[in-house]
Amino acid sequence: MDRTEQQPVEDKKPVQSKKRGPGPSRARITAWVILTLIGLMVTAVGGVALYIWNGLRPASDGAVIQMELKTGMSPFDFAEGLEEKGIIRDAFLFKYYLRLKDEGPGFQAGVYELRPGMDKDSIIAKLNAGETLKKETVRFTIPEGFTVEQIADTLAKAGIADKNAFIALANTDRAWGDIDTVRSIPKDNKEMRHRLEGYLFPETYELEKESKPEAIILRMLQEMDRKLDTLPENWVDTMAERKLDYHSLLTIASLVEREVVVDEERPIVASIIFNRIKKDMLLQIDATVQYSLDKPKERLFEKDLLVDSPYNTYQNKGLPPGPIASPSIKSIEAVLFPADTDYFYYVTKKDGSNGHLFAKTLREHNRNIKKSNEIAE
Repeated sequence: MDRTEQQPVEDKKPVQSKKRGPGPSRARITAWVILTLIGLMVTAVGGVALYIWNGLRPASDGAVIQMELKTGMSPFDFAEGLEEKGIIRDAFLFKYYLRLKDEGPGFQAGVYELRPGMDKDSIIAKLNAGETLKKETVRFTIPEGFTVEQIADTLAKAGIADKNAFIALANTDRAWGDIDTVRSIPKDNKEMRHRLEGYLFPETYELEKESKPEAIILRMLQEMDRKLDTLPENWVDTMAERKLDYHSLLTIASLVEREVVVDEERPIVASIIFNRIKKDMLLQIDATVQYSLDKPKERLFEKDLLVDSPYNTYQNKGLPPGPIASPSIKSIEAVLFPADTDYFYYVTKKDGSNGHLFAKTLREHNRNIKKSNEIAE
């Protein structure tokens, strides 16, 4: 019987199915995680952005509020006050906005009118510009040739400052900040009647109402410095060439101021003062005698010329201890740039012109005196 050869049957492993059971795949989980994180990040960023936008946007409109930025106050401290008053929404964000924009150092002290609802940049611009609330002011005029006592009288009569307090302050030995001129006042000169005599510039001033004497004096000293800066560029060199300091410059200028009315004659009288000093002559200036007296006189007599005072240039050679009044810039300039003359004498014309007759010799001077008296008659 034929036997059919049978092939051996190989053992076969069961084929596993590639299908997964129910539930998300790993890739899908990863994608969801990433999307969730991105969503959280976007939400967080959006929340921060919303916080910043809301914190920096103008506050709700409201009534105008006065706020003072005090001298020396930090702009960040001022920001806290702005939030407290409802001018801004968030001081924390406003501070960082100032840092980002490099703002704050230029803010000017003063009282400001600010309103809730103002844009942050408008607030910053106003503080930078110093658009402060204008305080009530007072105006007063100090004429050229006034003394410290006359200045004090003027301020007292106007109700601006106490006379005695002003004079006392004008005699204190203090530096007065960065004022250059006062540094030349001799500290060991005990003969000066008033330490700041001649240093308070004659001008029309406007100051805040109820300004203290210190503020008034400082302003007048600053004006002297400012006016000196208007002189020709070489004036400091010229002063040194004439062997003058600020004190002697203002002293001679005050003599010219009290002696001369006609501007064209100021350099001539200045030259006479220098000529007499060079010749070691007594200056014999009537204005110094008037300053020596308790009260100025309409007319000086021979006995007045004998008054015992270091300011009396009929009795003492050289310059007086200091200025006898506040000189004008024209008198100061006349001392720096005097006329080139050979004059040693002058006498007032008695014709109402306020001019003078000048002379080189005493004989000529006596003739001028006679001529002036004849004119008066």
